[in-house]
Amino acid sequence: MTRSKSTFLKSILCGLLAVVTLATTAQAAWWNSEWSVRKKITLDTTDKGFPLPDATGSVPVLIRLHEGNFKFDNAKEDGSDLRFVASDDKTLLTYHIESWNAMLGEAFVWVKLPDVKPGAQVEFWLYCGNAGNAAAKVEDAKATYDANTSLVYHFSEHGTPSVDASPSSANAQKAGLAADSAMIGTGLKLDGKVAVTIPAAPAWSEGSAMTWSAWFKTAAAQPNAVLFSRSEGAKGFVIGVDNGIPYVEVSGAGAVKRSQPGTVVPANSWHHLAVIAKDAKIALYLDGEPYAGGLDAALPALNGPAAIGGSIPEGATEALAGENGFRGELDELQISKVARSLGYLKLQVAGQGGDKAAALLKFGEDEQTSSWLSTGYFGVIIKNLSTDGWVVIGILSVMACISWYVMVTKVSMLNSVSAGNAVFLNEWKQISTDITKLDDSLSDGKQALGAQGKKSEQRTLRKSPLYRIYHVGVEEIRQRMTAGKVDGNQKGLSGRSIQAIRATLDGGMVRELQRMNSKIVLLTICISGGPFLGLLGTVVGVMITFAAVAAAGEVNVNAIAPGIAAALLATVAGLAVAIPSLFGYNYILTRVKETTSDMHVFIDEFVTRMAEFYRE
Repeated sequence: MTRSKSTFLKSILCGLLAVVTLATTAQAAWWNSEWSVRKKITLDTTDKGFPLPDATGSVPVLIRLHEGNFKFDNAKEDGSDLRFVASDDKTLLTYHIESWNAMLGEAFVWVKLPDVKPGAQVEFWLYCGNAGNAAAKVEDAKATYDANTSLVYHFSEHGTPSVDASPSSANAQKAGLAADSAMIGTGLKLDGKVAVTIPAAPAWSEGSAMTWSAWFKTAAAQPNAVLFSRSEGAKGFVIGVDNGIPYVEVSGAGAVKRSQPGTVVPANSWHHLAVIAKDAKIALYLDGEPYAGGLDAALPALNGPAAIGGSIPEGATEALAGENGFRGELDELQISKVARSLGYLKLQVAGQGGDKAAALLKFGEDEQTSSWLSTGYFGVIIKNLSTDGWVVIGILSVMACISWYVMVTKVSMLNSVSAGNAVFLNEWKQISTDITKLDDSLSDGKQALGAQGKKSEQRTLRKSPLYRIYHVGVEEIRQRMTAGKVDGNQKGLSGRSIQAIRATLDGGMVRELQRMNSKIVLLTICISGGPFLGLLGTVVGVMITFAAVAAAGEVNVNAIAPGIAAALLATVAGLAVAIPSLFGYNYILTRVKETTSDMHVFIDEFVTRMAEFYRE
């Protein structure tokens, strides 16, 4: 029995250690405990998601947040506490917010993924839920795009010129008309009267590689509507829509070349148009698929400004819409100085297009660490708890486990004792002429005195201290009666023998009391030692707090209060150990006293019956 209890105690302590270890591991797996909410996002390029034909390399991915996949109440009003972390839960990913509207429950965020390959799943985490100063804005638009990106217009501005999000910083010359509810938030509205100039457009060399892409929507069929143009002397480059048919046109050396016409794009619907120049070939892509036959021509060398929705006349510095000004809307204009892969274009279409984004990007459930242990008052206390405080609380935790183990085992034992005593006293009342009869029925397996044939009640009876004392008395009677036989005749017990048997019964009672009182001293240690140990942790914690203030040479309530509050946690832990131990100790002591009284009464009654039946 002792070995079993010792093993159980070791199991409890090992379990406590395992829980602490797992809690520490789980906390370490969380990128930063100051952020209370995280969500897993999976970019799926397998057949179950959105398959890609080839790798994309480093690519910015649009994360559309709305009430269906994100709780804006968990984040700051401006989204400054957003963080994106790689699957290792350690590496921060670069991102920037195009627009954030917590009131409407809508946000557009661009996250840079280092490499996206076909047939794979890229997992990363979105963190939010930090109202502290540590959650200041860390977004970096220019670092979101690679060095090959030379122009990015989100057109999210209202009343101000478009800002280039790429490292080139090629901002627009003047503000265009804002188009709300465009493909990605706010877009650019072109009315055929106003064009937008890009004065510091990236320079192109003869035959160099280039990728141009944007979302467009035509208001109506219009001949030779110019989306984007650039010219220098006799050389020119135009991307437009001719009566719903996208085209690219290159002019130079007195000749004008235009791409072959393809299918008509319906008006008032959004489509993604991309133009890729490489070597002596310029290809068009509509919604991520090759469009028409392209154009056999090299990209001309152009160093001057560019225009959106019109052209820049020779010698002018500002774009004019003219008669070919585009009427419609434009959104997410990107220009790169390399030929992007088909996988890159398809990822743009799927990730930015909305309809296919659900297959490409999958949002997991919110994972919370916001509990009374990590946020609020308790979060402040735990975060500011010093090392000595953790040591004291660790010791008190072990003491708490021991005290609860003692209380549970003792109460269980006392319940068994009470049940056994009840069965024994019921049988004891039935003994009339021979007080050794009950012991005979149990030791010989006889069915005497009614209920003794039930094995369960026999097991319960053997847990009774009254029965064990009774058994000691019976053995003493038998020994003295056997020794007192003369010529086979049974003699009675003398007064000395009865006194000796009573002394033996008292000794048996003492041993039973020792058994019931064993380990109770551990409760008294917890009662008296817990508060003092907690007070020690509090005093040391307060000393450390004031020492830190003295070293800083500055009195700040905000710096002192958390440290003192954390130091007081040790005293609370000490009281949490002592108070249950005190209640348990008094309850167990009361039960032991009741059993002790039962043993005293039984011994008196046993000696009385023994003297009545066996006296000489």
